[in-house]
Amino acid sequence: MPTALDRLADEKYVQLTTFRRDGRAVPTPIWAVAENGELYVWTPRDSGKVKRIRNNGRVEVTACDLRGSRTHGATVSGTARLLDDAETDRVRTLIGRKYGVIGFLSVTGSILRGGKRRTVGVAITLDA
Repeated sequence: MPTALDRLADEKYVQLTTFRRDGRAVPTPIWAVAENGELYVWTPRDSGKVKRIRNNGRVEVTACDLRGSRTHGATVSGTARLLDDAETDRVRTLIGRKYGVIGFLSVTGSILRGGKRRTVGVAITLDA
């Protein structure tokens, strides 16, 4: 029987929900990949979700479609943490591998537009 991590890692998109200081949820559809018991995402360093994770690492993850409008499966709570540069490079590699040509082009285009410091990896440890 697949775990929640396996199920979410097999999805093309997941909805990552972060929380504002006042507790309001902010859902965002995003690519995700799993390795070593954690779910990883990759996002611009100046994004709202990064600011919210710095303030509060509590997150929820649900499988979804491209726009995040249709979710399916169970929502899983977890804790997110921002990764250092070396770990972020690893996430870029994993994203490129999972999403093929589109993933590679997205990662490469992002680096060309703003350098490697433009984005950051996020590791999510799902609650048991």
